[in-house]
Amino acid sequence: MQALRRVCSVGHHATRLPRVQQGVMPLSSGSSLPRSFSTLRSSSASSRNPYMSSSSSVATSVRAASSPIANSPSSIFTRYSRTYATQTVASKYRNVAIIAHVDHGKTSLVDQLLKQSGSIKLESSERVMDSNQLEKERGITILAKCTSLQWGDHQLNIVDTPGHGDFGGEVERVLGMVDGVVLLVDATEGPMAQTKFVLSKALKAGLKPVVVLNKMDRNTIRSDEVENEIFDLFAALEASDAQLDYPTLYASAREGWAIRGKTDERKGMNALFDTIISYVPPPTIVPGRPFTMLATTLESDPFLGRIVTGKVYSGTVKAGMPLKVLDREGKMVEEGKVIKVLGRRGMDKVVLEEGTAGDIVGIAGFGKSFVTNSLVAPDITEAIPAQPIDPPVLAMTFSVNTSPLAGKEGSQITSTKLKARLYKELESNVSMTVEPARGQGEAFEVKGRGELQMGILIENMRREGFEMSVSQPRVVFKKEDRELMEPIEEVTIDVDQEFSGGVMQKMMKRKADIIDMKQSAGKSRLVFRCPSRGLIGFRAELINDTRGTAVLNHLFSGYEPYKGQMEGLSKGAIVSLESGLATAYALETLQDRGVLFITPQTKVYQGMVIGEHSRDNDIDVNPAKSKALSNVRTVMKDDFIKLNAPRLISLETAIAAVKEDELIEVTPLSIRLRKREVDPGARARQKKKNPDALPDID
Repeated sequence: MQALRRVCSVGHHATRLPRVQQGVMPLSSGSSLPRSFSTLRSSSASSRNPYMSSSSSVATSVRAASSPIANSPSSIFTRYSRTYATQTVASKYRNVAIIAHVDHGKTSLVDQLLKQSGSIKLESSERVMDSNQLEKERGITILAKCTSLQWGDHQLNIVDTPGHGDFGGEVERVLGMVDGVVLLVDATEGPMAQTKFVLSKALKAGLKPVVVLNKMDRNTIRSDEVENEIFDLFAALEASDAQLDYPTLYASAREGWAIRGKTDERKGMNALFDTIISYVPPPTIVPGRPFTMLATTLESDPFLGRIVTGKVYSGTVKAGMPLKVLDREGKMVEEGKVIKVLGRRGMDKVVLEEGTAGDIVGIAGFGKSFVTNSLVAPDITEAIPAQPIDPPVLAMTFSVNTSPLAGKEGSQITSTKLKARLYKELESNVSMTVEPARGQGEAFEVKGRGELQMGILIENMRREGFEMSVSQPRVVFKKEDRELMEPIEEVTIDVDQEFSGGVMQKMMKRKADIIDMKQSAGKSRLVFRCPSRGLIGFRAELINDTRGTAVLNHLFSGYEPYKGQMEGLSKGAIVSLESGLATAYALETLQDRGVLFITPQTKVYQGMVIGEHSRDNDIDVNPAKSKALSNVRTVMKDDFIKLNAPRLISLETAIAAVKEDELIEVTPLSIRLRKREVDPGARARQKKKNPDALPDID
């Protein structure tokens, strides 16, 4: 078949490309296949390996696309559509990230964009971008993920980003591969802490924003006030005149509509698609320069190994092409050849014949490449500058499990495997650091953004079979001009007015300063500047004090002089003196001393923390004590034992409750708290030798 040709202009160079490569193919009448997709039927081998395909000639692709099977709506996005012979002019690309505060509707919006563009079926399940198991369980986005869809003759590469402050590093690193952002704001809540963070990073990167007020279908919206708050936020972050001239749309991601005017017909996402295409600029490329790409995300494939995804800044890339990998300083990491060039079409991963400048593609064949590395042609010597990442503010020490129950529940129990796993995390997580812990043998200090980020890492490791001990979270201090500095957070708490006084009192104990307070419809919004160490374990306490009605958000603000010791923030522990099985008889006498963490028949050992004392001192008890036997008969005596419901320990509650002289014992089946020194006599001697001291300095 003779391919139709037309002339297209890329920068200052005119290139003649086949009509099929431009995404325009002659299809049979009534075909429902999107014009930009030319598909290739897979062979029996590719049903086993989704990336194996025979020679993908244009004629074969057109025949496959014109077949009745390929044109049926149910098979447009099936896995046999492997090879894409499309090549899009850079001016037809739009690379955009969806940014927002947590729970403002980013993933729901991406769902609707995919459905209404035809990239996924309308009856597909919600939150299709949250593919990670922990994301599905917790209902939050943890990893930034890229997808692609077609709208008219434009290709939209959309990046879904996390909304929680602990995963801000995911947002920072993907902003380098987009040219604009869609800032999603809840029309009731308005701009929140993470809204300020992600917007500041986008404005600093020079990206053009599109503002979308989401959840406009609610009765509690205050859209006019929120619009003013958004503009004030832009002005406070020193946005340029071009960035201040942003378009505003009104949407309901759940109902699937976005409109330009509040009185427009509430139907479809067409207005948002058209606004992105008209307002977000196409990617800037350097015509004639060899291939360059910045690695932004990593993923693993059972057939291809490591896949590096990023934006192509210049040139083109094909399978078999030689490339080299440079680190941020321009030093050689490795050399090799491209095995496959991959792209996303909806939720499918597909093989591309060629990756062109301006597109976001994945490249397989480079097993040593990390995030922030540059993949370049052999004659390129300079690396692409990567976005700077804010430093970590929280640290925890990871070590092997040394408790009496060690090695009974996990398969990964050695320090060698623990070290390998922690350093592997750094390959894709740019906001974390790992280094040997000072003076603690084969232990490792892991630094990150917050408790939630650390909890996700620990949960992933325990599901992989790891047993380990984890220390109390502690903030990262530093010295400036011989003065001790500590990290400060901007804390926003939304709470019922009846609890606002108690919340303010608790925050004052944590050396916090109140900077703003607003009241509306029986709710109070309190804004504080608080040391990061004061927030460790505070979220669970806040939820208990406010009967679950409070919402806490925090954002790293900077470093300030050390504010002194915080007294009376934690209670003592109830510690086991003996090993064995806990008995109901013993627990009945102990429950008046505080809150228990265990139930009868739980395995305990000497030094294990089994509860929280009602006072600020630790007590040693025997939870395995059994009733003394005698020749005096008692009828039905044990049937009257009544135990209060225990506070069962989860990973989150353990991170919040653990103290400086304790460790969290993490196994695939159990979460326990224990003392660092299990022998009570040794603990007493150690406490006398180590009086209170200033915190360690980074």
